[in-house]
Amino acid sequence: MRYSTAPKVPVWVYPPADARDTSMTQNILIVEDEVDLALGIRDALSHAGFRAEVVHDGKVALEYLKKGAYDLVVLDLMLPGLNGIDVLRELRKVRQDTRVLILTALASEDDLLKGFQAGADDYLTKPCSPRELVARVEAQFRRRAIDSQPPARLELPGGISVDLARLEVHRDNQLIPLTPREGDILEYLVRHRDRVVTRDDLLLDVWHYKSANVETRTVDIHIVGLRRKVEPDPAKPSLIQTVRGKGYRWFS
Repeated sequence: MRYSTAPKVPVWVYPPADARDTSMTQNILIVEDEVDLALGIRDALSHAGFRAEVVHDGKVALEYLKKGAYDLVVLDLMLPGLNGIDVLRELRKVRQDTRVLILTALASEDDLLKGFQAGADDYLTKPCSPRELVARVEAQFRRRAIDSQPPARLELPGGISVDLARLEVHRDNQLIPLTPREGDILEYLVRHRDRVVTRDDLLLDVWHYKSANVETRTVDIHIVGLRRKVEPDPAKPSLIQTVRGKGYRWFS
């Protein structure tokens, strides 16, 4: 994003037409209380071929989401009326298939984990370029065929069991739900347990980015959250093993 001399008024420079995928016509709701930023996002997405609407308040957004059929939400976390995390939690009670892209100036690991655990699919930090925004939105709609499936249920060390079909973890007699994205990551790691899975692999094949050449911590944040649920000792992970400088490997 490039800024003019006037404060807080972003000047959006759109990607050239030949760099955009205009085949998609999904409905997007933009929830952002900074009016100029929200309108800039709407224009960028409309320019890329999406149908985009804007609301500026958390409570209003939730009313829209419960009544309307939106394929994706661009959701700010700091909102009047109802904050973004609460909007997301309420949305997930009624709709699991709506994709959510968090747009936030809060980029600490704890803030991002809260967003992912509430059901977010990805995040972008402010300020962001319209090119990256459009690429991230397109990635959320892209799906690749899965050649093979891992077992529907995993029995792990420490008496932990994972039901991938139900997206549930059972440990210490407690039921811990997995987010859909965590389930996707776990399936991918298990399916490719014969090799090291790189962050680029996950961005391309799980997040469906067109290119892995992006600055994002989303993979690492999701791995942290997943380890907390499936590892016997998350502080000393043994199931999702880090291969320094390369990526991750599922224990075999």
